[in-house]
Amino acid sequence: MRDHWDNCVTHFDQDATRFIDEYFGDGQRRCFLMAAAGFDPRSPIIPNLLSTALRDNLHALFIREERGETTDEFLRESADQNEAELRKGIPNSRVEPITIFDPADNAPVGGNRLVALLRGMALPDGTTDIVLDMSALSMGIAFPAARILLEIAERSEGLNLHLMIASNPEMDVSIVGEPGEKVQAVRGFAGNAGRETTLPKARIWLPQLAKKRGAALERIKASLTDLYKVCPILPFPARDPRRADRLIEEFGEEIREEWEVDPRDFIYASEKNPLDSFRSIEMLKKRYDKTVKDTFDPQLILSPVGSKVMAAGAMMAAIKYDLTVQYVEVLRYEIDETAPKAPKMDIVHVWLDGPIYNGYAQQ
Repeated sequence: MRDHWDNCVTHFDQDATRFIDEYFGDGQRRCFLMAAAGFDPRSPIIPNLLSTALRDNLHALFIREERGETTDEFLRESADQNEAELRKGIPNSRVEPITIFDPADNAPVGGNRLVALLRGMALPDGTTDIVLDMSALSMGIAFPAARILLEIAERSEGLNLHLMIASNPEMDVSIVGEPGEKVQAVRGFAGNAGRETTLPKARIWLPQLAKKRGAALERIKASLTDLYKVCPILPFPARDPRRADRLIEEFGEEIREEWEVDPRDFIYASEKNPLDSFRSIEMLKKRYDKTVKDTFDPQLILSPVGSKVMAAGAMMAAIKYDLTVQYVEVLRYEIDETAPKAPKMDIVHVWLDGPIYNGYAQQ
């Protein structure tokens, strides 16, 4: 059903903005957008592009992720300003606060609450397209949303599903999250890790290396058993040609001592194209299954904690092959003002599902 994902329609940067203008601006489209209403400066970018093209034909659901009390007034004010801009730009919209942690025991519950919200939601009449804007949504919200919206699109005749991202890797580095204590699977992405089998498990962990994400990855690694090997995912090609080298340097001790990574086991995926990470994980999955068939129970465990573009490809692979996605929810965020800044914003569009793929046959 999702065989077209290895070669699906994508647009980047100027081609992506041109696609939005021409496709959504033809007057025939009725679009439902799901995006974030948070402090991240990327929150309004995709909504503003769609609003310009669609005008009154755009309806939106904006998720405001609430992580309890924050002492950072700048982040709170930024979120309020983004929310006000989004409400003004898209009158046919509503903002839904999602409490990420249960106040009673601080357990991560954001994914469950998002799922309950979407399960009870009805699309506006005449909707032709759904857009999921992952630019400023956390993994614990974006991944469950993608799975549910994909299910809606696949069972609805004539409905298109688009994934869009306003990407800025340098901004990802500047937004620093304090990881919580509990390691868990993303809601809807437990995969086959708990299935019963008579074969011994052989797990491969694919952590996406990202600057200042070491604490989160260490907690995830400590929770995993029966690991056969660790295959870190590095951004290459990347806007900064040395980004992968710097990450290897930052995670040097873990790579050499704790994870015992063979140099041949690194996975390199484009920082710009989500299909690159999707195809890399897909290829590893197929080869590993074939290699250990009838001897081990093969399992791939993903931890995409960095670039949203690379994470989107991992999400697609996890959905298609029912893979486990392990993560640690973020307690609170802060901005690292010393991080390098890059004003250029990359725009990514992936056409996940729709009539355009009717009759697709994998070659």
